[in-house]
Amino acid sequence: MRAEYDLSKMKSRRNPFAAKLKKPVSMRLSEDVLAYFKGMAQESGVPYQSLINLYLRDCVLKHRKVQIAWPSGKS
Repeated sequence: MRAEYDLSKMKSRRNPFAAKLKKPVSMRLSEDVLAYFKGMAQESGVPYQSLINLYLRDCVLKHRKVQIAWPSGKS
């Protein structure tokens, strides 16, 4: 095996699986939620969108369900 290889003449090609890895979405987030993840991102050096994805992935793996308690409006 060579110590060094000349890759300057090598042709690049697209990864056929790259498009299947993540899907771009648009979503509305509360300012405080966004600030929370951006703060964590700054502390950890990880992009905030990646942190949100990691958190959601953790929810999926642990089968977490959202528990919403709406105010009944009755006093």
